[in-house]
Amino acid sequence: MLSLLAGLLSITCLTQLASAHGSLKAIEVGGQRYMAWQINQDQFQKPPPIRYARGCGDAGNIPISTLIPVNTGAKVKFVWDQWGSSHSGPVMTYMARCTPNCETFKGDSGPAWFKIDQMAYDKSKNPPWGSDMLGRNGATWNVTIPSSIAQGEYLRHEILGLHVAGKPNGAQFYPSCTQIKVSGSGTANPKGVALPGAYKPGDKDGILVELWKFNQGMVTYIAPGGPVWTGK
Repeated sequence: MLSLLAGLLSITCLTQLASAHGSLKAIEVGGQRYMAWQINQDQFQKPPPIRYARGCGDAGNIPISTLIPVNTGAKVKFVWDQWGSSHSGPVMTYMARCTPNCETFKGDSGPAWFKIDQMAYDKSKNPPWGSDMLGRNGATWNVTIPSSIAQGEYLRHEILGLHVAGKPNGAQFYPSCTQIKVSGSGTANPKGVALPGAYKPGDKDGILVELWKFNQGMVTYIAPGGPVWTGK
């Protein structure tokens, strides 16, 4: 399953300020749309609607029973409800193998998460920040599932806003937790990082930073969570 991180918090799938700035609306695979948890809507519905991404915010990191079928090598499109251009920062997508399955897996302990996609700051691109590129693309982001990973149920996708990150705990993480079941002939089981754990509040390369310094080329930005897995 693909999932997003909880920012500098202790819950893996918590979204900070999502209702005010943006939240995952849907996931598209093979031309079919699967709805994510709808903030400020779904918690009021009885019975709860069928969703393919875990609830965020007040809903907490609560596993769900639904899974999106995805073949290795396939593209997954994340559709956000909105994204403000002032919230520049990286876009990162992780995966973690759900053990024993996504109905019980929370992914909040151990080095379960490996990064499969990322756009941080690339001055050769216009716009140079990943989140601004997501906004320009109609608040959408495409990710390809590595063809060599083993079959299984996986969790994660995320945006980090750095617009007020110059003060401690000012960075804003916008995670989502989409559950997918991967099919294919791959055998790779990549090692990753722990979330929470890999993100440090005092990280002066990627989290505790002043956005204007990167935009003016004064310093180099290094996204948190380690490098993207180099497997295919």
